[in-house]
Amino acid sequence: MTETPRFTAIGPGKIAAIATTLEMRDKPDARPEPDGLAGCVVPLDGITAGEYLDLYRRVGADHLWVTRLFMTQGELEDVLRAPTTRLYGEEVEGRLEGILELDFSERDACEIKYFGLTAARQGTGAARRLMNHAIQTAFDAGVSRLWLHTNTMDHHRALAFYARSGFTPVRQEVEINDDPRLAGLLPRDAAPHVPIFE
Repeated sequence: MTETPRFTAIGPGKIAAIATTLEMRDKPDARPEPDGLAGCVVPLDGITAGEYLDLYRRVGADHLWVTRLFMTQGELEDVLRAPTTRLYGEEVEGRLEGILELDFSERDACEIKYFGLTAARQGTGAARRLMNHAIQTAFDAGVSRLWLHTNTMDHHRALAFYARSGFTPVRQEVEINDDPRLAGLLPRDAAPHVPIFE
């Protein structure tokens, strides 16, 4: 049996994290939401690529969300308009402060592609409301598996939040991406807890 190396060098211009895949096979009871919580979940039908990327950056820059940043506008518009994509936002006083992107392209399953809130909305209970919406929407569509992945660059309480929401971890992988800060797609001071290697 070959021993897995304990350390693996990551090349210049790259970022690396441990990604954990979690899944849910049965719909749990909705978690209670705080009384008087401001805002609401709204569909984002017709959102433009530019509007989407503004929200994506405001939610994901601190966690180095990268996939959508490296897409061409045409590629991103294809994703946003796909019949298997459902997009929602958390809206507070007319401004989008959270994102929920669901992918129904896999038969009998739904992947939560992106889920998150701006820093100002974290810890308010808004994440519970957004996740309740994700779970309701997925299982109302008749899927038998709802899944997502998070990684070690995401919010430090993300794994615990997903566990409380009813997800079970099923797999871990090393995830390596190009650093979007070096490509000018995010400011160089984004995610200061993750060093830049040029």
